[in-house]
Amino acid sequence: HKLSVAPEMDIMEYCRKEWRGNTPVAKRMRKGYEAVAQKFASIRRVRGDNYCALRATLFQALSQATQLPSWLQSEDFTMLSENLLSKYNWINQWQLKEKLGRKMGEIREEIKDYLILLRKKWKSISEIKGPIEKQEACDKLFTNEEEEYSLYEALKFLMLNTAIELYNDDKNGRRVPVFSWLLFARDTSSNPCQLMHNHLNHIGHSGGLEQVEMFLLAYALQYTIQVYRLYKYSTDEFITLYPNDPEEDWPVVTLITEDDRHYNIPVRMCQETVL
Repeated sequence: HKLSVAPEMDIMEYCRKEWRGNTPVAKRMRKGYEAVAQKFASIRRVRGDNYCALRATLFQALSQATQLPSWLQSEDFTMLSENLLSKYNWINQWQLKEKLGRKMGEIREEIKDYLILLRKKWKSISEIKGPIEKQEACDKLFTNEEEEYSLYEALKFLMLNTAIELYNDDKNGRRVPVFSWLLFARDTSSNPCQLMHNHLNHIGHSGGLEQVEMFLLAYALQYTIQVYRLYKYSTDEFITLYPNDPEEDWPVVTLITEDDRHYNIPVRMCQETVL
């Protein structure tokens, strides 16, 4: 089984291997990695397909999960696909894991299975007390391709659900976060149906997450996603938060990117920063 999140490696050792030259870019990357190394000792490489933002975020969330998030506990959670499909017929064109031409009932059942799997895995991993055992359980989950990709479908569906809620809130005059306007200001996603067709259906197949979709993912999970954007080193965008005005009670996961396309994960917080 191929582990889709590689074993730990010392951050500076990784940096020296990847960025040897003396170009301005290499120098900036090394500086960026040095700054990350003030906080984290190791890095884990994330498999670089178009799911990597979802993979890195979910892996980090599960690695540090100590309880089931409240939205995962709600009774309506597993009914989400039925509820949405009964209101929005266009969701039948949801593209599941490269399989096309499904019948209506199949999509509903399949997404429901993915949501149930997400809840089950999150619950079982969050109940593991020992950090080593918890990490082993995460590693095991991320070598099981069938389950892993099913979880990404669940996350994408949660992103669609969140987008629909935000879109309706805005239409009904309720306050929505700024990114929501940006999300629906794009020519390719002026409403949730277009967002699904032109963006969410492609994630994992022909494209990854764009910046504005990182906000959507954060809102869907109710997690703050903190990203070290190494190519922005020495600018005020070097550490970017999605959302940039996070709720205080949202847990935080940290990722690293060199280009806003591929994400890796820093692990092992250095002692000083923990205290």
